[in-house]
Amino acid sequence: MTITEIYNLYSASYLVDTDTRNIRKGTIFFALKGENFNGNKFAEEAINKGASFSIVDEIKYQTSNKIILVDNVLETLQELATYHRKVLNIPILSLTGSNGKTTTKELINSVLIKKFKTVATKGNLNNHIGVPLTLLSMNKQTEFGIVEMGANHLYEIKFLCKIAQPNFGYITNFGKAHLEGFGSIEGVIKGKTELYDYLRSNNGKVFLNTADEIQLKQSEGLHTIPFESSLEIKEANPFVKLSFKNIDISSQLIGSYNYTNIAAAITIGNYFEIGKFEIRNAIENYNPKNNRSQIIKKGTLEIVLDAYNANPSSMKVALENFDSINANASSKVIILGDMFELGKSAIEEHQIIANITEKMDLDQIYLIGENFFITKTKKASKFKNFDAFIKNVNLQKIKNSTLLIKGSRGMALERILDLL
Repeated sequence: MTITEIYNLYSASYLVDTDTRNIRKGTIFFALKGENFNGNKFAEEAINKGASFSIVDEIKYQTSNKIILVDNVLETLQELATYHRKVLNIPILSLTGSNGKTTTKELINSVLIKKFKTVATKGNLNNHIGVPLTLLSMNKQTEFGIVEMGANHLYEIKFLCKIAQPNFGYITNFGKAHLEGFGSIEGVIKGKTELYDYLRSNNGKVFLNTADEIQLKQSEGLHTIPFESSLEIKEANPFVKLSFKNIDISSQLIGSYNYTNIAAAITIGNYFEIGKFEIRNAIENYNPKNNRSQIIKKGTLEIVLDAYNANPSSMKVALENFDSINANASSKVIILGDMFELGKSAIEEHQIIANITEKMDLDQIYLIGENFFITKTKKASKFKNFDAFIKNVNLQKIKNSTLLIKGSRGMALERILDLL
């Protein structure tokens, strides 16, 4: 069956599913494979649960005329997404970067939805499967697409651009993330600017933070749209407050590092002619979730929860921001977890972070993970893993404190909340 024929089947419902636990009536089930599963085995189950068709790539699972055999299910999903993107012919904004991608994507969507019927990447489904699924979640009513792109190796952004074919792009920043895959900060820059390369070759436009020297250099020769000149940060103690076109905006985001995420959303909204008061409303009503830069009050504690992910760059700015907060509580405490995917740089980068904590005005430092070394200060305690931490630390004794919790996703430090 050709991709055009599969598209005709898909366009009857504009529904695609890859998990039989969440099958929707009339959907097309794509039987993807992974290291520990084979979706082909569930093709019949998907039909029985209401799918119109299942796509498989093993002939023994083609047991009815509702089960379609292709050479490769994943490649067919990706090809279908690109075909659909061409048929829709709507503006697509793609964004990538080392830190802040998902928050920035959510902010941009909050602003653009004031004018357009938008579809944006859900959560951080930003890889070779997530990007096609994002595109295929759009339908004839969609007017604007916002596609987040993640990568931990070279050429991944290049590949995702071929699928999504964006008209506009934004790179949040270039930091020490996924060094194991990229090899170095130079590798990070090369990998992320594959988005610029695509837009340069396809007459696309780039939203640009002109305060970022790397962005300035890497975007040479592109049609750039600089951050709105009237933007000005007022404070970040702890929430970011800024002004735009002589109006004040009070966000629910903490840390000066979130200013550029907000600035990008405002600039993009302004470019697409959304009114400044609607932009303010969108920014002020955006409430961070999923363990990203959340302020949580629990008893006598004020908790800065930033446990969704961590790398050396995001860890550094989070600590700097926490250090600058004028805490009302009697003490400041930090709990840091390991940063993953740093390869041969892991020990060095963790030691840099540990050294930063020594210079901060803190009452207690807890370091959790294999890569942290004990610091010189007596305020610091190190634990090999989470279990050792909860076994040896009585969290109930932490009172009247402002607490920062930050670590990589795999550390799942949000579990600490239930123990406080």
